[in-house]
Amino acid sequence: MTNDPRLSNIPQGDRKIIRGWVLYDWANSVYQLTIASAIFPVYYNQVTRTGSDFTVEFFGLRIINTVLYSWAIAAAYLLIAALSPLLSSIADYTGRRKAFMKAFTWIGALSCGALFFFDRTTIELGVIAFALGTLGYGGSIVFYNSFLPIIAAPEDQDRVSARGYAMGYFGSVLLLVLNLVVIMNPLWFGLTDPLLPAKISFLTVCLWWLGFSQITFARLPKYTFGHRRKDRGFLFGGYKELQTVWRQIRTQPRLKLFLAGFFFITMGLLTVMFMAATYGEKQIGLKAEVLIATILVIQLIGMAGAWLFARLSGRLGNIRAFILSIAIWVLICIGAYFIKDAAGFILIAVCVGLVMGGSQSLARSTYSKMLPETQDHTSFFSFYDVMEKLATVGGTFSFGVIEAVTGSMRHSILAIIVFFAVGLGFMLALLKKERALTIIG
Repeated sequence: MTNDPRLSNIPQGDRKIIRGWVLYDWANSVYQLTIASAIFPVYYNQVTRTGSDFTVEFFGLRIINTVLYSWAIAAAYLLIAALSPLLSSIADYTGRRKAFMKAFTWIGALSCGALFFFDRTTIELGVIAFALGTLGYGGSIVFYNSFLPIIAAPEDQDRVSARGYAMGYFGSVLLLVLNLVVIMNPLWFGLTDPLLPAKISFLTVCLWWLGFSQITFARLPKYTFGHRRKDRGFLFGGYKELQTVWRQIRTQPRLKLFLAGFFFITMGLLTVMFMAATYGEKQIGLKAEVLIATILVIQLIGMAGAWLFARLSGRLGNIRAFILSIAIWVLICIGAYFIKDAAGFILIAVCVGLVMGGSQSLARSTYSKMLPETQDHTSFFSFYDVMEKLATVGGTFSFGVIEAVTGSMRHSILAIIVFFAVGLGFMLALLKKERALTIIG
């Protein structure tokens, strides 16, 4: 072990370091809202269609534009899920987790900037840049999250994490509003090219993400040897850690039921989040301004929804409140299958906003409360994170396959209904087991 003083334990609770960490949520959340959810999906549909022809040529292969879009997401998340345990092991061993976080940030932000050059003549560039932006975002989050137990004491981690979430929400909404002003009023800014406002928004994401992240990188510790896992191998320790967690989960019937349900629920939930805008533009024929404004409304309602389900979990218990949110998701997706106009889409969007944040927060908190007695919560949440990414892969890939086979995104919604229904079944089985244990106890 080196005696370099830079490699000593990082003091927890340092306000400057924590503020720097929190600011990264402000920096990178603009990708999730502007690129993944709002502006880019609509722009993508516009530049990859020719009249009523929705097929594009991707390296010589003719494919439906939205199928290609969903598979690009699946490929990016599959790569993240495969690489994150390996890279986490290397980061733990070398102590250079900030270097990995920086690398993914530059990959993601520059890829968003490259989308400025995406148009009808550069389909391959656009799809690859979008996939790399997704990879950069997801990869950087892995290392960003891993800093939390290093810089914050256990009793402060929930509070610090919530601060990051709040900063990310406000930052992403602020930039989206500014970009929406430009998109809805291009002549105010002397813009006559109808595609240019969206392209400029991709550049703003690049500059915002890179610019604000520099403050984070200036404040986070360069080395984290003081918190490295000495019992993990250099390369494959992360995979062995997941295998160890899985062996423990197999002995926990309640946890197995929950994770099985969580997997299917996440397949549905994250597929909705990624594909909603493309569905509204392509299947319903909504204008870009309506779609982007609707997604902004979802974000605003999401705050109220998270608060509502937090209150419900206090009254009903986590599992019952979670089951209620999933039942609502099933009804939402059934409604989405039948909607044909803007009014129906907006109504569905309001309902999505009410349950979206609540479902995700309840899933994480319920999982946390069901963990066995352990000192290694980080390993269990690494397992949770990999499952979430694999569920994203399964959901978005299935969505694309069904559209490719049937020729309609509307039929892909049927798969999402099945995902939620299966997940609901597992959660009801879990509730039944919980009741049985209560009676026995």
